[in-house]
Amino acid sequence: MSHTRRNFFLLAGGAIAAAQDPKNMVVRAARPEDLEMPLSGFADYITPADHFFVRTHVYLPTVNISEWRLKVEGSVQTPLTLAMDDLRKMPAIELIAVTECAGNGRGFFNPHVPGLQWGYGGVANARWRGVRLAEVLKRAGVRESAVEVLFDGADDPIGTMQDFRRSIPLKKALHPDTILAYEMNGEAVPLKHGFPLRVVVPGWASDSWVKWCTSLNVLDKPWDGFWMKDAYRKPDHAVAPGTSLTPDQMVPVTSLRVKTVIASPTANWAKPGEPLRIAGVSWSGDAGPVTSVEVSTDAGRAWKPARLYPGQKTQYGWRQWEFSWTPEREAYYTIMARARDAAGNTQPFAQEWNPSGYGWNVVPSIGISVQAQAPAANPPAPPAHPEPPPNLRASCLQCHGTDVIEQQHLTRGQWNREITKMMNWGARVKPEDREPLLNYLSSAFGPK
Repeated sequence: MSHTRRNFFLLAGGAIAAAQDPKNMVVRAARPEDLEMPLSGFADYITPADHFFVRTHVYLPTVNISEWRLKVEGSVQTPLTLAMDDLRKMPAIELIAVTECAGNGRGFFNPHVPGLQWGYGGVANARWRGVRLAEVLKRAGVRESAVEVLFDGADDPIGTMQDFRRSIPLKKALHPDTILAYEMNGEAVPLKHGFPLRVVVPGWASDSWVKWCTSLNVLDKPWDGFWMKDAYRKPDHAVAPGTSLTPDQMVPVTSLRVKTVIASPTANWAKPGEPLRIAGVSWSGDAGPVTSVEVSTDAGRAWKPARLYPGQKTQYGWRQWEFSWTPEREAYYTIMARARDAAGNTQPFAQEWNPSGYGWNVVPSIGISVQAQAPAANPPAPPAHPEPPPNLRASCLQCHGTDVIEQQHLTRGQWNREITKMMNWGARVKPEDREPLLNYLSSAFGPK
């Protein structure tokens, strides 16, 4: 369905005004806002905006749609400046695609790695509508020397942070499914998710899905800016857990890997003889859609096929699935699930560790105690922390809150490297303040 210009502006007003209630989400960081979808969100095939995860390095920009323009420049024959009306007059494409934070699942890595400690919910499945990026580039006339397209948005960096920009190879930019989306789930893309225009790179992690897009710069050589050269990189081979690597020893994060989430049951016990519904979702990346899901109720010794929901077979969207199981007697059971994609890839049983915690796709498992009555719960006491040093606010809290720090649980060596990394990102730490800061972070937020 197409929308008139007037309808789009009405939708746009709703996108700006709509607020996402953090009460419906897991708050990973309050400032800037990083929100994780709870497991209950996987009950939806298309993720509604109020359950759609939020990942932001910066504060939300102010976008005036009447003044907003998209610039197409660089290695092109005809530089362009396009208003939203210009884009909406071009042929539209609609597709369903998963967007997943590269660090989704980081909280499960062992040894622990720094960063937002995402569980399973740094992901969403949406219906995107927009114009093919290839169509826009065709109008500009890409020169033969071009190799990449660099994206920039309307967001402003915080303090001395580098401006968030990402590039993708020209081949991926010209793929017919890579689009510039102005709608999400039939509405204007919400502000938190990139209003008025978001780059949609289906099959790839969401670091390439640049929000609030204002610029396409066609490049004759790979971009070596901070967010490509130093950030969102991982090794292209297995490394020993705990290995410290420099950015030049790693490659950019690109395609998602086949992955499964067990969303139900959420309770850790069940009664013998009563049917139990095991359900979840599975997705993949460039390798193609999920073709099958298997479930084990005995820690992986035997596997049986789960039922895939009909009508959900798309190239880039997730598949919901379910499996009915009746435990016959009291015991402790380990339930596992694994998916397979069109290329035959399946999930590993052991993690492939990397220093940034990217690409987690280990076979998930949950423990179920089958007994007549629910076990008693004993909530842990909150930990007591030492007094923070006076330089904590000036050094660490200009760009984020204490919630980002409190979830880390790093070794002293990891905290030392994290301070160096944050200084490279723009944190201002005086030489004489570094040791007291390191002492505090390693003692208050060391390994669990």
